Amino acid sequence: MNRRTKIVATIGPASDSPEVLDRLITAGVNVFRLGTAHDPVERVLERVATIRKVSENHADPVAILVDLAGPKVRAAFGDTPVELVTGSTVHIRSGEDQSSSTEIYVNVTDIAQSLEVGDRLHMGDGSATIVVTQVGPEFATGTVERGGFQRGRPGVHVPSSRLTTSSPTSEDLKYFDAVVAADVDLVAVSFVKTGRDMRALHSEKPPHGPMLVAKIETQAAIDNLDSILEHSDAVMVARGDLGLECSLPGLPALQKKIIAATVAAGKPVITATQMLESMTSAPQPTRAEVTDVANAVFDGTSAVMLSGETAVGHDPVLVVETMAEILVEAEQNFDHDGWGDRMESVTVLSSDHESDTRRVAGAMRGAANQAAAALGSRVLVTVTGTGRTAREISRYRPRAEIVAVTPTERVARQLSLSWGVVPLVGNADGTGTKRVMAILSRIRDAGYLKPGELVPIVLGNSNSALVSNVMRIENVPS
Repeated sequence: MNRRTKIVATIGPASDSPEVLDRLITAGVNVFRLGTAHDPVERVLERVATIRKVSENHADPVAILVDLAGPKVRAAFGDTPVELVTGSTVHIRSGEDQSSSTEIYVNVTDIAQSLEVGDRLHMGDGSATIVVTQVGPEFATGTVERGGFQRGRPGVHVPSSRLTTSSPTSEDLKYFDAVVAADVDLVAVSFVKTGRDMRALHSEKPPHGPMLVAKIETQAAIDNLDSILEHSDAVMVARGDLGLECSLPGLPALQKKIIAATVAAGKPVITATQMLESMTSAPQPTRAEVTDVANAVFDGTSAVMLSGETAVGHDPVLVVETMAEILVEAEQNFDHDGWGDRMESVTVLSSDHESDTRRVAGAMRGAANQAAAALGSRVLVTVTGTGRTAREISRYRPRAEIVAVTPTERVARQLSLSWGVVPLVGNADGTGTKRVMAILSRIRDAGYLKPGELVPIVLGNSNSALVSNVMRIENVPS
């Protein structure tokens, strides 16, 4: 049985060579993430091309996710670490000058006017914290509540309600146009506050365009989660900034809430930030990290993401291998039946608000899940042109593997993010029983089915059908 929870790995200097990329795919990476905060668009496109070339040597589809930086507030330090000393006084100013232990320059115009006394500014994802004590016309004054060393261009977390900048930024839009032209599979949008932010990215809907991933990392995003889900194709629980913006002790509950809402909507969800952070330099994770990853699996996450661990870590391949082992072990204890029952109740409660077409499609997917459970099927087959049928079956988290046959490589790559889905590129020509048997024979030949076993299959009447409105239970032909 294949691993159900997918792995997203961030690519950086430690992992962008063809040799390491090849080993990462073998180790279990399903999606490669490319950041845009520190690289010019030309470098991002070079990495896209390299990943595409390397992935051609592998049977399993591999997707590419480009992560737009958004309106990230950053301070400018040099290459030499600068210590912010606990209890010391600092000035926060606008500009790109190099910061010191007493003068901190950030890339926000009129930063002083954006702050209020009592605001906490977290540097470098929480490695130091400054409390604002006074606001003046040219700079704000603060006290270092928790000290630490800073270097390069660390992020500065400012409460999102204080900033007027919106996401996506003009720079994001330039990156977006370039990566869409390069046929990337997913694009993540940072610091989303409402569904309106997602609508600002104009492209064709998946699979013709990329899937849009909303990063939930602000209080506004939590407050407007329903709107964001409506206008997104997937969600990322971006725990770094979310943990700074909201109550850190309340972060686990927020993670559960976001994951449950996203899966109920039939969309993939990624849990991100510091999953195996210690393995950036250590040969094995901490016990707390292993428990954290397992709990994300129990929460129902579709995928987990590795960041610095694979981008700059000492052994990216070992990190992925370790993550895969943890996921497989955790999945042995996942509550499939309880999750499926909850999704059934959500479907019933929401059905009155859906069109007849969606209600029929939903009934088919729910019936397929129940049939697979009743039969004890190892595999549940679906034929999908857009990937939607497979994603909505995935929301039930069935014990059976979901083998999704699709004629389009782009759809297969996008399905690489969905929990429990094995994408298989192939045509599904013909009609009726002959068509069904041809599909099952193709999956059998690929090694996913055995002759004679009983399998549920969900599909439309033909390749041109607008909805999957047929479910059959068939024996796999010899």
